[in-house]
Parts: sequence; C-alpha cells; structure tokens
Amino acid sequence: MFEKLKHRSLRKKIEQNLITRDVSEINSELKTLGFLVDEATFQDFEQLYEFSDYFNLQPKNVKVFSFLEVKRKLPSLRHNQLHNKDFDWKGHLHNQNAKEFIDKRFDVLVGYYTTKNDFLDSMVSASNANFKVGLAGADPRLFDLLIDLDLNNIEAFKTELKKYLTVLNKLK
Repeated sequence: MFEKLKHRSLRKKIEQNLITRDVSEINSELKTLGFLVDEATFQDFEQLYEFSDYFNLQPKNVKVFSFLEVKRKLPSLRHNQLHNKDFDWKGHLHNQNAKEFIDKRFDVLVGYYTTKNDFLDSMVSASNANFKVGLAGADPRLFDLLIDLDLNNIEAFKTELKKYLTVLNKLK
C-alpha cells in the first residue's frame, strides 16, 4: 500500500516540477554534463565518464548518478547511487548526494534509461539542468530532446548526441 502511495506522490511531484521548470538558460553552451542511469539496464559507467574527452570537458564536469531499485546486501563504493528506500511515501527524497545532484545546474542532463521509472523521472523533473536529453521510451514531457537508440550502443549515442548538440549550438 505504501509503495502505491509513494508512486502516486512521485507522479504528483513530477507534474508540479514540469509546471515550474525554468527554461531561461536552455540554450547555454555545454560545460557540464550529468547522467541519470538505471543500474538494472546499464552498468558500465566508465563509458559515460569518457564523454569528457569526446566533448572536450574536464573530467570533473561529468557526473553520473545511478538508481538501483533495491539496495544490495554487499557494500558498494558508489556514493552517487539512489534506491527506492531513499524516497518516503510522500515522495520526498532523503539522500543528500541525490539532492546535491539535482541542485547542480548542469548544462546538459542525460536520462540514460528507456523504461518508465517514477524514481528517475522524479529526479529528472526536479533537476535544475538547463537542457535535458533522454532515450526513446522515457516520458517525453521530461526531456527537451529524445534520441531513439539502443541503450547498449554507447558509441552511436555519443555521435548522435554530438550531432544534435552541434546543431543546437551547444558545442563550439
């Protein structure tokens, strides 16, 4: 019962965040890049950190935050990880690292997941990112650009993202 309440609260928060989104800086140049990843479908985060070389960014300006439905019993060294238990039944987030990630003003935020996920959708909608890119299959209301590619074909995603960001004058 509390899970249903949690999901309903998250969907309500998403709707509120969509209404209050600030799009004044949507055309800013790419200097910082963030990724929100569903760990159930993609685990090779090193490939995401390689985007810094590909887009001529400092490695410190590329951040990856992942979501895992259920916390593993084994200890993890990942600090940038979110679990469903980090949200209460009212949909409030209780993870300080996640709050810092949401508050960071990324020039481009990539939602690197294809399935409906209320927890990641809530993070995307609450994010202060200027421009949001997602993969086809995600909620289109949350993103400014959707790219229809296979999740595991990271090289094709890299080239497509670069092509679109160049057209949109986000790359110099």
